[in-house]
Amino acid sequence: MASTPQIKIPATYMRGGTSKGVFFKLSDLPSVAQKAGPERDRLLLRVIGSPDPYEKQIDGMGGATSSTSKTVILSKSESSEHDVDYLFGQVSIDKPVVDWSGNCGNLSAAVGPFAIANGLVEAARIPENGLAEVRIWQANIQKTIVSQVPIVNGQVQETGDFELDGVTFPAAEIAVAFMDPADGEGAIFPTGNLIDDLDVPGVGKLKATLINAGIPTVFINAADVGYTGAELQDVINSDSRALKMFEAIRAYGAVRMGLINDVSEAAHRQHTPKVAFIGPPVDYVSSSGKPVQAADIDLLVRAFSMGKLHHAMMGTAAVAIAAAAAIEGTLVNLAAGGDKRQAVTFGHPSGSLRVGAEANLVDGRWQIDQAIMSRSARVLMEGVVRIPGDSF
Repeated sequence: MASTPQIKIPATYMRGGTSKGVFFKLSDLPSVAQKAGPERDRLLLRVIGSPDPYEKQIDGMGGATSSTSKTVILSKSESSEHDVDYLFGQVSIDKPVVDWSGNCGNLSAAVGPFAIANGLVEAARIPENGLAEVRIWQANIQKTIVSQVPIVNGQVQETGDFELDGVTFPAAEIAVAFMDPADGEGAIFPTGNLIDDLDVPGVGKLKATLINAGIPTVFINAADVGYTGAELQDVINSDSRALKMFEAIRAYGAVRMGLINDVSEAAHRQHTPKVAFIGPPVDYVSSSGKPVQAADIDLLVRAFSMGKLHHAMMGTAAVAIAAAAAIEGTLVNLAAGGDKRQAVTFGHPSGSLRVGAEANLVDGRWQIDQAIMSRSARVLMEGVVRIPGDSF
């Protein structure tokens, strides 16, 4: 039986926020994978271990969840206004699909540290001690992200006492600012409405806020679909009826937002839009056993990623939450009390998170200058990843 030798590709396995993924320098990829196309997709699928009908990704670097089935490609920026160009690929677990339609806000926190450690940021921009500002061009969504990376003795500081619900161990805090997070035309609300009536066959007519800030997101009221917003993963992910319902809501929301032309296309666009259900604050116990008090949060949010309820909150969805909360009259804002606000603390399955955004109405259109949150990041392993040479 003929054997195919494995090839080695320099790679770094990193955690960023509540996600982790395999990071590559563009120049380290095989030449055929240095440009977008099927060869690149096949390579990344094989690295992660997809498609896997067992949904375990045993023969790859993926962790069999949407939060751990991710890839990042970085290069020195072609723009003088940015330090690094950042491309994110969300790898499907059971399908031969790499979705390039959106960003990962959590892994955005790891881009700055990786870029500094791998020589993608000019040395003159890195202090001996203090904060290094890394200007990131997010190539998927054509947006700027600014990351504040702590530096000690000229090196990225990874350890610290910053705690992030959804991450077991503390680490150094990294502030991440998503600049002008709406789409390129500033259409934060693709339909022009703060609240829409969304008809979903088999579900009914739902009130929905359809927003494009950070990532396209469909927000609905938890009570309208029989929930409170305090549910944990197992309650939803073990219920095939619920998963089917939320996927239908996501698909019809995508059509209404103009992201796809027909609901049948949603299966090939799993990463965007997100769908989330929200509710007013109540006391609950997080997945770690930590009590979350209603008095400490403004609202509850539960969001889906790649067809499953997320264990915490996607960073880009947190941007959408911050933006929607800042605009009076959205479902998110109303769930948080309906007041004008520049920050919001929301409860998610793993605990709570505070995010900030400031909204302004300019010439009849809502504008978000930036949305800010704190995350952390850490290198888990670095060296080479191996894949069979006939994989792409």
